[in-house]
Amino acid sequence: QVQLVESGGGLVQPGGSLRLSCAASGSIFSIYTMGWYRQAPGKQRELVATITSGGTTNYADSVKGRFAISRDNAKNTVYLQMNGLKPGDTAVYYCNSLLAGVAGRGNYWGQGTQVTVSS
Repeated sequence: QVQLVESGGGLVQPGGSLRLSCAASGSIFSIYTMGWYRQAPGKQRELVATITSGGTTNYADSVKGRFAISRDNAKNTVYLQMNGLKPGDTAVYYCNSLLAGVAGRGNYWGQGTQVTVSS
């Protein structure tokens, strides 16, 4: 059984910062890509940022220069440092991972953490 557990969401004022964390646990052999997606009310889930096991990153245009994704392979953990937050960043943020476990290769999601940017 594989689990992704997110933490670090909350309420922040415009221009503020938050750091999200997501730890993968369970019977995991290898983690390929880890990433963050978000879903605002009434909108589709969208990619925020991804990072490969080798450290190659990819960002949505809307967050480039403000957000930074990183990972600690020894801890099976991915982070999202969010700076210069805007009200448009308000959404539920989901952790995602493509990994290989005892059940084979699969795509896993966390339960989501709410980020609200408001004055």
